[in-house]
Amino acid sequence: MTRWLHAPVHELTKAGAYMVTGSTYQKVHHFRSPSRLDFLQESILRLAEEYGWKVQAWAVFSNHYHFVAMSPDDAASLETMIKTLHSKTAREINVLDVTKGRQVWFDYWDTHLTFQKSYLARLKYVHTNPVHHELAREASQYPWCSANWFGDQASVAFFETVMSFKIDQLTVRDNFVPERAVLRD
Repeated sequence: MTRWLHAPVHELTKAGAYMVTGSTYQKVHHFRSPSRLDFLQESILRLAEEYGWKVQAWAVFSNHYHFVAMSPDDAASLETMIKTLHSKTAREINVLDVTKGRQVWFDYWDTHLTFQKSYLARLKYVHTNPVHHELAREASQYPWCSANWFGDQASVAFFETVMSFKIDQLTVRDNFVPERAVLRD
């Protein structure tokens, strides 16, 4: 018998590093302006801190986001954190668009990164994701990702190690086409 999953299974039983991807419903570009991208980025970073998640890399786009973070002892808090993130940001976007009750978010996917090479490759993937989506020639030019922060904060050796990883063979849920021209507010 084939088991049909209507949502991804979130098996958050162990503390450690996780990669998370969230998607808007029907990949709609709800976060297509600088102020909306700022809002989503700040919401992710603030809630992660509140829930004890240590964000290592992030990239925020008009219709999805990625982040890599180290969990607190209770990795199951990710589910509550994401529900809170999606609920608060959806309410705010719906207020801005005067569309009470509209579904903004679809779901999220998480991967427990149990091997160092997998963790380092995904750090690079997320830091450089704006280049993958052709939103910037260099990821550090895209204001809604961690590339610039990572370049400033990481030791030269760690930065070079992460950036040396090949990511072309990674399997990452990233079949999104973000808005290329971010509209000005």
